[in-house]
Amino acid sequence: MIFGVLLYALARISTLFYIYVMRRFRQAKIVATLGPASHSLDSVRELFDSGTDVFRLNFSHGSHEDHAARVSWIRELEIETGRPVAILTDLQGPKVRVGKFLDGASELSVGDIVKLDLNKNLGDSSCIPLPHPEIFTILKVGTELLIDDGKLCLKIIKAESQIAEAEVVTGGSISDHKGVNIPNAVLPISPLGEKDRQDLNFALELGADLIGLSFVQRPDDVLEASELVGGRASILSKLEKPSAIDQLDQIIKVSDAIMIARGDLGVELPPEDLPSLQKQIIRKCRQQGKPVVVATQMLESMIEAPKPTRAEASDVATAIYDGADAVMLSAETAAGKYPLDAVKMMDSIIHRVERDPEFWYRTNSEHRDPEANAPDAITDAARQVAHTISAAAIITYTTSGSTTLRASRGRPDVPILCLTESLVTARKLALAWGVQCVMAPDVINFSNMVGRACQIAKEFEYALPEQSVVITAGVPFGTPGTTNILRIAKID
Repeated sequence: MIFGVLLYALARISTLFYIYVMRRFRQAKIVATLGPASHSLDSVRELFDSGTDVFRLNFSHGSHEDHAARVSWIRELEIETGRPVAILTDLQGPKVRVGKFLDGASELSVGDIVKLDLNKNLGDSSCIPLPHPEIFTILKVGTELLIDDGKLCLKIIKAESQIAEAEVVTGGSISDHKGVNIPNAVLPISPLGEKDRQDLNFALELGADLIGLSFVQRPDDVLEASELVGGRASILSKLEKPSAIDQLDQIIKVSDAIMIARGDLGVELPPEDLPSLQKQIIRKCRQQGKPVVVATQMLESMIEAPKPTRAEASDVATAIYDGADAVMLSAETAAGKYPLDAVKMMDSIIHRVERDPEFWYRTNSEHRDPEANAPDAITDAARQVAHTISAAAIITYTTSGSTTLRASRGRPDVPILCLTESLVTARKLALAWGVQCVMAPDVINFSNMVGRACQIAKEFEYALPEQSVVITAGVPFGTPGTTNILRIAKID
């Protein structure tokens, strides 16, 4: 609470200097991963100024000390700008890997028969160590194993409790600790291994806002993580396994946000299935009002080159046309040569799409009818009223964030200015489409609410004098889930 009040005061003081930062003139958000290429306060500041809305810490790489330093820089940036900034900590998740080989690698040829076992001896072209006893419980004749991101393929021809035989379908070089994917199988593995639990505790101690949960296969995986988190952060479920798609609606329901991790998901799915699946996931997330991030290889060539390929630019644009809340940069900003250019390019692509009438035609055609409750009715009415009177913005007062997420789900054609006294809420809403948050002490009465909303909208240049804004809130004030007021106000 104290930090939130401080942030509000700093936002007021620094309005004139940081107005270009406070106001994003686009609706979709950008997630940027921090790493060796962006490991300094100056780098974090420059990435933010270039358009980053959420910073991702990838716990598959780097030490706890590295991540702690990055968190301190992000929080310092937050104080400098007076703007809430979200931190996404991405857990590694369990990894199924082969063991070690003689000379570090072996060659497998099509048609070879190889043995898979739990033996810790070095492998060769006839025997592959697979030190995962739980995997042998689901192997059966006909099961395919994809190794090294699908570069090699084995088909099981004999399966027992601790040993199996497989035929090489796609050959090549196999080396130490390469990853193993098993399509069309629900693996009997928790998404939280020992490393993940340690990383989770550390992330919560650092004050992470979103926890990226890897290897989600079923709703129970999300519930397990939620119990450990205990409401201290939001759960962003990463869809990496095709088995998760079988229970997609339920997984979205128990998650706070979703990430379409196309790299891992694409290994186990035919490439031609991924584009339509991406659209399906985005549509379902929007229906449930849960933010969705499209990730992996979006501007991958910019790891080495100052410009993306035309196909990559089209890929980012497609995600925005599909209705994604956010798009993500991974190695481009963590380890690439042009991290700032990558963020600026993504920002430019989003701007260009959102100026296209076709984008708004698609967005409006996906609009769903409100549910039969007061908060949904008020929020949907605010969207329609804002469009009808050409309002400058929709302003939402919120405690839990549910009111603002409803407004975001409706995809209004004006910005959503969220006013909240909860810093936790403000940070998690950094991922939501169209939403910009300003810390504001809770209001005490209706007149105070309208006056403060208009004042802040004017200060942060969301509305000019004589323009109108649409305000939604709930009475009694400060009570979550009570959105029941809609007010049109004119800026003095």
